[in-house]
Amino acid sequence: MNRKDFIANISQDFYISQLSLAEISEKYSISRYLVNKYLKDARDSGIVKIEINMPTTRNVELEQEIKKAFNIQNVYVIRFAENPNDTIQNTINFAADHIQSLIHNNDIVGTAWGGTIYEVISKFQSKVLENVTFTQFMGENMKYNSSVGTTRMVERAAYKFSANYLTMVGPLYIVNDDVRQGLANEISIRKTFAAAKRMNLIFTGLGTLSSVNSIPAWHQGINDIFPNVNTDEIVGMVYGRPYDIDGCFLNLGADKTFGIDLANILATPRRVAVVKSKFKTNAALGALRGGLITDLITTESVANRILTDQNN
Repeated sequence: MNRKDFIANISQDFYISQLSLAEISEKYSISRYLVNKYLKDARDSGIVKIEINMPTTRNVELEQEIKKAFNIQNVYVIRFAENPNDTIQNTINFAADHIQSLIHNNDIVGTAWGGTIYEVISKFQSKVLENVTFTQFMGENMKYNSSVGTTRMVERAAYKFSANYLTMVGPLYIVNDDVRQGLANEISIRKTFAAAKRMNLIFTGLGTLSSVNSIPAWHQGINDIFPNVNTDEIVGMVYGRPYDIDGCFLNLGADKTFGIDLANILATPRRVAVVKSKFKTNAALGALRGGLITDLITTESVANRILTDQNN
């Protein structure tokens, strides 16, 4: 074992397994002085990184207003910080803590994609949850070489908890109905579909039409992906589907999304959305009006805009 691995093992015993200095000293047959020295070396070299998260303050009054306006039970509004970047980071930190607490009590967790979800997963605290399975519940977002790609997101979440994961091989949109239905029945993918239909928890961001148009193939084929949909009416995207300001899905007559159906998705007991950008206000408003989510985690800025737009 090289020195770096040795220091990492000692660090894991101390910080994760919470062995005492005396227990580590006895385990490795080294003095307590050397244990302390190795722990310091671990911090200095970056093997161990320590973060202190101050309690995140919330605006309970705004939370209550949104709960009342939209009949939603779980709303978390993070207060402004002096530095806008701190507000965003506080929102991500809170979301990670909240979602991780829910993961502990569930066994099948559906994972979406995007920059916000990537940041949330990055803030999860590593813990062994062998009985949890993370699963895709819709196809790939076509960002195969990106860290925010669908499959990599599921893998990343599972890695944090030494958990299982299931992938759904195939693009998010398949316009040929026979191909889409046939692929869903393939033996290699049945297990993922079966698990996804039993999800207890979904965590997701909210997208806009620009997230679809950012993929060249989808941008070029937008009329085939969303036939008979007036794209000017799209205020948000969730679960791969477009919806309007009232939270009505716009592609129900011709849903080309590869994945489990909306009935199964909306039957999932907890559906947590994290919204940190004021540019997603209409997306959040539509999702709340349509009851598309059960939990909303957002900032004061977004919450105030949601209530203003709802009352106008």
